[in-house]
Amino acid sequence: MNDPSKLRVWQKSLELADQVYSATERFPSREVFGLASQMQRAAVSIGSNISEGAGRNSRKEFYQFIGYANGSANELRFQIEVGHRRNYLSEEERNSLVNEIDHILRMNYKLQSNLRNSIERNKQDLTSNSRKT
Repeated sequence: MNDPSKLRVWQKSLELADQVYSATERFPSREVFGLASQMQRAAVSIGSNISEGAGRNSRKEFYQFIGYANGSANELRFQIEVGHRRNYLSEEERNSLVNEIDHILRMNYKLQSNLRNSIERNKQDLTSNSRKT
């Protein structure tokens, strides 16, 4: 996989990053370098990790970077809850962002499962080929 922009999960993560940037624009100025910045970095990290993994040399490395993207998504989910508790995000904004994260996580877990299955099949093929020689 070399062009991550063809992946639907990459596209969804880009949309989520846009939504997070829009939501954090309304945060108090004291949060510009605090929670708003943290949320923006976590949101960008989701797609960045998908991109980096897709550009790696193996499915195993790609699998690992999807795991990093999942970690960033869960980090963002926590930060959204903090923003909601601080009344920086409305209930509607919170729910919308969390739903997007949940969707991305489901897509990532499916991608990881497909990669894991592919890695396992490749190991089995290598094992059976080495027995034949």
